[in-house]
Order: sequence, then C-alpha cells, then structure tokens
Amino acid sequence: MNINDNFSPLDKSASVERSRILIVDDMPENLTIILDALKDDYAVVAARNGTKALQLAMTEPTPDLILLDIVMPEMDGYQVCFHLKEMEVTRDIPVIFLTSLEETGSEANALSLGAVDYIRKPIHPTTLKLRVKLHLELFQSRQRLEEQNRQLVESARLREDIEQIVRHDLKSPLNAIICLPELLLDECVFTDSQREFVNMIIASGHNMLEMINRSLDLLKIERGIYEFRPEPVDILLVMRRVLIEVSSRTTARDLQVNLLLNNQPFRDGQVVMAMAETLFCYSMFSNLIKNAVEASPRNEVINIGFDTGAVVTISIDNAGEVAVKIRDHFFDKFVTSGKSCGTGLGTYSARLIALTQKGTIDLDTTVAGRTCVRVTIPAAGEGHGKLTPASQIAEGLTLKSS
Repeated sequence: MNINDNFSPLDKSASVERSRILIVDDMPENLTIILDALKDDYAVVAARNGTKALQLAMTEPTPDLILLDIVMPEMDGYQVCFHLKEMEVTRDIPVIFLTSLEETGSEANALSLGAVDYIRKPIHPTTLKLRVKLHLELFQSRQRLEEQNRQLVESARLREDIEQIVRHDLKSPLNAIICLPELLLDECVFTDSQREFVNMIIASGHNMLEMINRSLDLLKIERGIYEFRPEPVDILLVMRRVLIEVSSRTTARDLQVNLLLNNQPFRDGQVVMAMAETLFCYSMFSNLIKNAVEASPRNEVINIGFDTGAVVTISIDNAGEVAVKIRDHFFDKFVTSGKSCGTGLGTYSARLIALTQKGTIDLDTTVAGRTCVRVTIPAAGEGHGKLTPASQIAEGLTLKSS
C-alpha cells in the first residue's frame, strides 16, 4: 500500500465526521499495519519523520490523536513530543508512543513528557484499536467539559453584568421614594403618627438602597475577597429596628414577639454588644425574622433570645416546622419550600453573613412543631459595653449610595 502524507482516502464529508489520527513512524511496513487497522474508522494522516509530523500536527484540521514512534533518525519521538507539548496549538493533543524499546525507563520517560499511553511493538491491531478508541473518548469528554466550563464562566460573567445593571436601575426609583417623602415633611403639616409613617417610608427606602449596595459585598463574600471590619454593635437595638419594620406583618398575623436576655425579659437600658458590622446584622436578622413571621401560624408566639458570654447567641424560635426534605440543606443557595415567591436566598445570605462575622448559624428542629435558628457572634470585649445611641444605629442603616 502506498503511504502518503495526507489523510487516508475518504470522501470529504466522512473526513469531517471522523476523528483524525496522525501516525508518525519511519518504517513503511509499520505505517501500513497501523493504517490498515484504523482506516475504516478514522481519517488517518501519516508522517515518516519528526519534522513532517510537527508540520502536519499544526495544520488545520489538527489531529485528534497522535501515534508516535520513538526511534527515528534526526528527531526521535521524545523530541517530537517535547515540541508538541510546547506549542499551544498542539499541546492538548493526546500522544500515544509506539516502540520496540525494552528499557525500563523508556515508558516513564514517555509519560513524563506528557504522553497518555505507551504501546509496545509488534502492534496488535485489536489492542491498538481499543486503546485509540479509549483515548479519543477521553479526549472528546475533556473537550466537552472544557466547553461547558467556558459556557459557565461566560454565564457567570453575563449574570454579574446583569446584576450590575439591575443595581443601577433600581436606584433611580428609590431616589423618588426617599426624596419625595422628605419634601412632604418640609412642606406639609402631619400629625405625629403620620410623620412617623413618612419617616418609616424614608428609612425603608434608605435600607433598600443599602441592601442593593450590600449585594455586591455578598458577591465578594462568595469569592472570599470581602474585608470584614468589625466594630462594637448593640445587636439588640438592630433587632428592635427589624421588628419595627415587620410590625405590620406580625400584627396582621396576630403574632406575639418576646425578647429575652439570658431567659429573662429585657429591662430598660440593657444592651447586647457584639463585634460585628451593623448593616450585616440588620440584613441577617431581617431575613431570619421575616422567615419566622411567614412560617408561623396565626396567633402564635415568636421567641427571640439573647444569651451573653464569650459569644452572643441569638435564638429565633417560632411555631411551624421546616419541611423534612430541606432540613439538611436549609442554608444552601436557592433552597426553599412552601413559598410561592421564595427565592431560597434569605437563609443562604444569613449563613454567609454569620460566617463572615466569625460566627455560626444552625437550624434546630428537635422540638416538635417548632423551629429554632441559632446564631452566634463574638461578643464585644471589655470597654465595648457602652450603650450605642439609636442615632448611630439609624445612621449605620442609612448609608448613602456611592
């Protein structure tokens, strides 16, 4: 059979569909054996020396696999493999060495250069076909995985771009929600209760604006690049702010909320100081309290307990049970149950925030008919027990957009 440095005689359409194999061997009889074994299943091209092999390996369409003899004049198979792995266009092509060498180190040397397999001569056609089929399937699987990974990276990039656009676009209507009530306070006469309601609208607008800004921080946390800056925070005051914001929901469901410090009712002037970030605490407790309110049956009690020590433990206990099927994944992303509009991001966000603040969060379902989410945050040390003014908490919760 005449061996040419071209693909084996197949029509053009068949060559496109078939995997391409480059055979490199200086002995025509070896080329003939290999070509006869593979020509019915693959598009085959042959080279009789290393220089021609490198030329063909870089020519489009590039081969999907290379069968490479080791012992050749001028440039041996090791040198050819070295050059193939150095060039970007050929470095990922799988190489199978073919050799009659008996030295024990030859196989190790071949594999160390990046070859995927090593077949000793004389060539057995059946064995050769099986090994070629295996490595082509592995190569194609890897290519599919790389393409899927590329698509995932691109999707993640597009998602980030969309999120940036959404953040930007949401801020425009929020300006009206914040600014117009402020104008009304200056120009209109309100009763005390009406003025309080308007101030709540303004505060809610500021909080929503800050949540939009803070969503970027959550992305940084996911990537492990967020810089945590703890400071003494009265988390009781933050919790009370959250409860004011959800008061309409608790009233609508006839829910009673109890606040306890070390299992005793709070007294005036008591504080619970922790080393944390005010806005993170607000976001975390807001998500957890809203979940507790939504999950509680009507006319029930939500108990919020604070236990102090080296760490502050906050327990949010409500009637109602978490579905068994999601208990082990309660804090995972996009996990939700029984909510028509739930995203499954609230508890996930709470977990990220708790861990970022050097704390913990866990779900306790040991009491039948009730659910308890327990959060720990490092307590503020000596010298950090001073009452944090309400104005400072409010200011922390209404940071301006940048």
